[in-house]
Amino acid sequence: MKELEFYRNHGASRLRTHDVTLRGTRVTLRPLTEADWDLLLGWNNDPEVMKYADANDFEETTRQEVQAVYRWISTHAFCFVMEVDGRPIGECWLQRMNLQRIVDQFPGEDLRRIDLAIGEKQRWGSGYGTEAIDLLVEFGFEEESASAIFGLVLADNRRSLRAFQKNGFRLHGVVEGEDGTVGHDLIVRRKERRSSTP
Repeated sequence: MKELEFYRNHGASRLRTHDVTLRGTRVTLRPLTEADWDLLLGWNNDPEVMKYADANDFEETTRQEVQAVYRWISTHAFCFVMEVDGRPIGECWLQRMNLQRIVDQFPGEDLRRIDLAIGEKQRWGSGYGTEAIDLLVEFGFEEESASAIFGLVLADNRRSLRAFQKNGFRLHGVVEGEDGTVGHDLIVRRKERRSSTP
């Protein structure tokens, strides 16, 4: 797979770590560490979880492949494990926008994107994703001074679409993949977020 080859060739030998912990009412986002590979491997090899997290056809991945992907992402993102009551339920990150089709539309602006997956399926539909997005947006705007944050969501992932919309994201564009999958580019701008909060 071409993407994995890129990650292997451009990734780091270890995760870039940080010391940011974000706490909400029910959800805590703690830094992703080198001790989390078993969690990530399990979630990334669950076809139900990956159906909503990745537009590509599901393929099982090895520990080395998972490490290559996350180590590369960590070089330009804050990577977190989502916890509820001290137990890991998923992972998420706030990264610099890496899609040229979006960067070109906002020259000179600091754009970020949120990616997240709740790997523990019994926790789906409980509002944890909504709270995690809120924490990441607040961090992105208030601590990182981003001007806009995006959520890139597969059109059939209704739970994720609602979670972003509850946080003030609106539709920016619709993208159709070569395989026929449809994705939604959702955006919230810093000035919009400020005007929508009481």
